[in-house]
Amino acid sequence: MGRQAGEGRARSAQGRATGAAAGTEHADNSADNSAEDSVDRHIARWSGKVPFDVPTEAVITRIQLLAKHVSHGKERALAETGLQAFEFETMHRLASRGAPWRAPSAELAAELLLSPAGMTGRLDTLEKSGLVRRLRAAADRRRVDVELTEEGHRRWLDAMRWRGVAEDEMIEPLDDAERAALAALLKRMLLAVETR
Repeated sequence: MGRQAGEGRARSAQGRATGAAAGTEHADNSADNSAEDSVDRHIARWSGKVPFDVPTEAVITRIQLLAKHVSHGKERALAETGLQAFEFETMHRLASRGAPWRAPSAELAAELLLSPAGMTGRLDTLEKSGLVRRLRAAADRRRVDVELTEEGHRRWLDAMRWRGVAEDEMIEPLDDAERAALAALLKRMLLAVETR
């Protein structure tokens, strides 16, 4: 499955490069902008019935809908790899540490907002599936470390590849300059919210 996901991303990147080389990228974008999407229909339906700023409504509603598509992409990645959301979430935290993908159990529980009992139950499930192992810390025998197994890391990596395919499909209509411009605009919006 991981190989298929990687091939999907490669095809996506190749498609963008081919379009740019042929000089068709901007022509395609112009056609897309003239097409009607669900937000255009939403705005038409509510115009004159409730006061709202059309550009603001268009931006915010599209962000909300794109966020839903991102969520669906994550669900598809889990379905393709046979992982449950809580399994991926725990493995993701461990993988973020880098090899050997290990963290103290108490630290992991705090990050995941789990009680000690909830963390124990989650780790029992993951350990039975062969995705993690628990180890007594050499320096402090009272501390339990959690470590991704090779199989766990492989399954996590597989899910990440499938998520990448979904993200590539979503951003594919934009060329590199447009992606950079969109990223900068979204950053300005996010900074304004985060620094209030």
